[in-house]
Amino acid sequence: MKGKYIITGMIFGLVFFAFAKITTAQNQSLSKEETKVKQLVERFFEGFHKQDSIIIKSVVHEKILMQSIGKNRTGEVVLSKQDFSGFLTSICSIPDETQFEERIKSYKVQVDDNMAMANVWTPYSFYINGELSHCGTNSFQLFKRDGVWKIFYIVDTRDREGCGIKRG
Repeated sequence: MKGKYIITGMIFGLVFFAFAKITTAQNQSLSKEETKVKQLVERFFEGFHKQDSIIIKSVVHEKILMQSIGKNRTGEVVLSKQDFSGFLTSICSIPDETQFEERIKSYKVQVDDNMAMANVWTPYSFYINGELSHCGTNSFQLFKRDGVWKIFYIVDTRDREGCGIKRG
């Protein structure tokens, strides 16, 4: 009778150990994808801060969409569309004497590898010449084709109030 319990315990232990190894391998794989996605968004910001359109274009899909959520003059929250080429022109034409920095507070990365899709959520504060201009949250949508992640959609919020509170 004791032998039966020992064998059952051993089988349970082997099954549990095998399952734990599979789960760990899956988590490590997902973690690698999350890292790749985060690094791609960091590369976008590297190009942004260097005003380098070549770097930015290297991480985005050719049909990227961009939108912003902010308040109009009457205080109503509105959604606006931004042209990507206009975005690049505006970033690359900032004069050298104007310093700007988008400070990312954190990265929240989610990956659905079965559908080759990812989301990166980044609360930020934006500074011009050292002065806080506005704050908000970026949401990057990415997809993977032929093993390569690309940003296909960016939406951000822009607000001048409440920048001292935790966002995102």
